Amino acid sequence: MTTAHDAGHGERDPLGTLKTCFGYEAFRPGQREVIDAILAGQNVLAVMPTGTGKSLCYQIPALILEGLTVVISPLISLMNDQIKALRESGVAAACLNSSLSPEEYRSAVDDAISGACRILYVAPERLGKEETRRITLSRPIPLVVVDEAHCVSHWGHDFRPSYLQIRDFIAGLPGGPLTAAFTATATGRVREDIIASLGMGDPFCVTTGFDRPNLYFAVERPRDKLAALVKFLDSRKDKSGIVYCSARRTVEDVAAALAARGFPAARYHAGLEDGERRINQEDFINDRKSVMVATNAFGMGIDKSNVAFVVHYNMPKNIESYYQEAGRAGRDGSPAECVLFYSPQDVHTNRFLIERSGDGADAPDQEQIARQLELLKLMTFYSTGTDCLRAHILRYFGENPPGYCGNCSHCLTNYKARDITVEAQKILSCVYRLHQRGRSVGKTAIINILRGSEEKRIFDNRWNTLSTYGIMKDTSAHQARLIMDYLVEQGFLAVAEGEFPTVGLTAKAREIIAGKRPLSMMLPEGPAPAPPVQAAAEVPVDEGLLARLKALRRRFAQEAHVPAYIIFSDATLTDMCRKRPATPEAFRHVNGVGDVKLEKYGAAFIECIQADSAPP
Repeated sequence: MTTAHDAGHGERDPLGTLKTCFGYEAFRPGQREVIDAILAGQNVLAVMPTGTGKSLCYQIPALILEGLTVVISPLISLMNDQIKALRESGVAAACLNSSLSPEEYRSAVDDAISGACRILYVAPERLGKEETRRITLSRPIPLVVVDEAHCVSHWGHDFRPSYLQIRDFIAGLPGGPLTAAFTATATGRVREDIIASLGMGDPFCVTTGFDRPNLYFAVERPRDKLAALVKFLDSRKDKSGIVYCSARRTVEDVAAALAARGFPAARYHAGLEDGERRINQEDFINDRKSVMVATNAFGMGIDKSNVAFVVHYNMPKNIESYYQEAGRAGRDGSPAECVLFYSPQDVHTNRFLIERSGDGADAPDQEQIARQLELLKLMTFYSTGTDCLRAHILRYFGENPPGYCGNCSHCLTNYKARDITVEAQKILSCVYRLHQRGRSVGKTAIINILRGSEEKRIFDNRWNTLSTYGIMKDTSAHQARLIMDYLVEQGFLAVAEGEFPTVGLTAKAREIIAGKRPLSMMLPEGPAPAPPVQAAAEVPVDEGLLARLKALRRRFAQEAHVPAYIIFSDATLTDMCRKRPATPEAFRHVNGVGDVKLEKYGAAFIECIQADSAPP
């Protein structure tokens, strides 16, 4: 397959390639610097958040440099989407991964060897295969791209042993190709590990900043997570979003509950048959289902631009995972919401999973488990603190943000310092009285005792005879839980891990029980805030025309068997509505319209726009 973009790019400049091939007039921050460094012969490490255009940073050099660029990626869905998008833009590309049929695999190998493609995506597990070696010996390889480069680091949140062979693979290539490593999230330690692990020497490094101003962050502690989720979705029925759950069983339960309530929800986890996962993913990508309920097995490499919200039904194990998953919202720059439903049980579950990962022959060592537990602690601080959520994330990645962002639930909540000395003494005394009777129980049982619950278990165990029974009956269960969680976080209470976690006193608790020191904490005043209303666009969009353009896009996508956003993104359709191009030359100035797409789709979209503009 040869197109206008397969050859001759050696004479083109990066900006010209950006416009003629991908349809954009200007580079985003960091893109030009990375491209120029590669074209100048430097290794590159680029840390660029989701939605900032990382792929263009290596695709444009690949179209300018002579030979075949190899892109190493662990994400089959990303490879397949990137291939479809590149081909729609007139770029010949191929991939080698386990999703291909034998015939497709042979065809990809033949195209790579013959020079019929410029970019080859390869799963790291395929690097040592004989066919990969034949390809790399048959063509000049000027550039090797390592996508999701944090996977090479033991210090990262998603270490993959298969990435350790990349350095030897690159070293074995003729001609000494350049290495360009890309990731959306990496701390300073992870960045150093990437450079060392890939043998990059002294690369050009760029970090464009981790902030995504269009994302609203919120943490909630709902008494009933499912009820809170249903309420959240009820007011967003016209929007598309992802609900992340930590376990397959939770995905099953939540997806079934949403479907029973009439929500168009799909499910996704590693325990499903490949066919169902593929169908459910396609239904979500093509907007046939608006809500995807999934484990973290879903989303890596899914370039769906109109995800308006990401809800974490359970707390993830670390901030990097959370920010990467939450960052799948608002990829097109539109306002989007990232909401975390926190419960203390999430901490216990994650700790259990991390510690259990030490079992088995291929398990991580104890040092790595300790690192994962430290990362879990930082994620817990994010979920239970009262500081600006955005600032908490950005500080984790080494930035120095202001303490107020105005676009997170903490900044918009009126927190006030409250003396909780008396409440703390009551809680700690209850735990002490239970200990005197030789009993240790969980948080819920303690709160029920303090609030004077009349449930059968309390009377069966004669806990109603405790001196602390009912002494917090005027305090809500939610408020009592907040204070108890704070006592755990501050080290006055300790939680004994196990199938049924129980609460015990620490030596530090004596100071509070004895009244030797006061204790205060920040508590919210009033209900949880709603996301701030975003300012209206300067040029209003004709929603009727936008709907007709989406319908036309859907028809072309169905004919091409690709997701609709690969034809044109929502942002591109919105730009069409605002500019209303009447000629091919005017259509060419719509963001996201390159030469090939102008030729393939321009006439039809112009006709749709002009028909809408015609007088009745």
